[in-house]
Amino acid sequence: MNWFMNWLLPKGTSTVAAEVDALLQFIIVVSIILFIIVVGGTALFVVLYRKKKQEQVDFTKDLSHNTKLEIIWTVIPLILVTIVFFWGFKSYMKIRLAPGDAIEIKVTAQKWFWQFDYPDGVSNTNELVVPAGVPVKLVMSSQDVIHSFFVPNFRVKMDVLPNRYTVAWFEATENGVYDLFCAEYCGTGHSKMLGKVRVVSEPEYAAWLEENSSFGEGMSLAELGAKLYKSKACVTCHSVDGSPLVGPTFKGVFGHTVKLNDGSSVKADENYLRESILKPQAKVVEGFQPVMPTYQSILKPREVDALIEYIKSLGE
Repeated sequence: MNWFMNWLLPKGTSTVAAEVDALLQFIIVVSIILFIIVVGGTALFVVLYRKKKQEQVDFTKDLSHNTKLEIIWTVIPLILVTIVFFWGFKSYMKIRLAPGDAIEIKVTAQKWFWQFDYPDGVSNTNELVVPAGVPVKLVMSSQDVIHSFFVPNFRVKMDVLPNRYTVAWFEATENGVYDLFCAEYCGTGHSKMLGKVRVVSEPEYAAWLEENSSFGEGMSLAELGAKLYKSKACVTCHSVDGSPLVGPTFKGVFGHTVKLNDGSSVKADENYLRESILKPQAKVVEGFQPVMPTYQSILKPREVDALIEYIKSLGE
């Protein structure tokens, strides 16, 4: 069955993946066997006991019940369900209870990106960088609606809820880059709420933390803004080539008059851009929905300035 599991699921690269796969394989094998017995038996009886031409039909006498048969079809499913329950509960508790030495990373989900905050003060968007062979504990919450953190290769999936914390953990076994999905429909940009989990060696992880603790140093504001445009997921909803996406394009917006949904107009100056980043619902552009989240707790003051400078550099 290994070939089937490899075809059905991506390669398991966490310490819990093999256990999850074993339970799924057991359920699949039992389901196939029961399917063959029920459907195969039905087909066999149809063939053996079909009415033939000119054959006299003799009806069997009425049967109220068959004790032996009823015990069999009650006890066997009960045994199978009990096995699946205790096996699944054991795996669930293993996934839920993180080791005491795990690295704790705060995960914040909102429309439509993932924010990762590390103990050393490093912050990253849509890319979770972790060391291989080290347990990682994720403390997760949502800023808006229900999301779901799902990494198929790790067999880790956990709902991320507003106004409360949920916890999941994993220990990656192989270096590589793995897909991260939101597995709960969360609005028009749900399909674009994609991320990556990058698993590196411990020395590479330490170097990455050191490098990102000084992110933006030595760059001009516009250069930093160009990097933030991608790293903070602005690219998900705002283009820089003039085409509208979920939100209006950044190209040529600065210095122009913008029409709003309430029928008023406003000049797109620095104050307007700043307010749109920190309080996006205050002035919604005509033709677009008020779905942009606030970046108030995500961007530092210099990063807000950098994004404004980058937008200005795209032309008036």
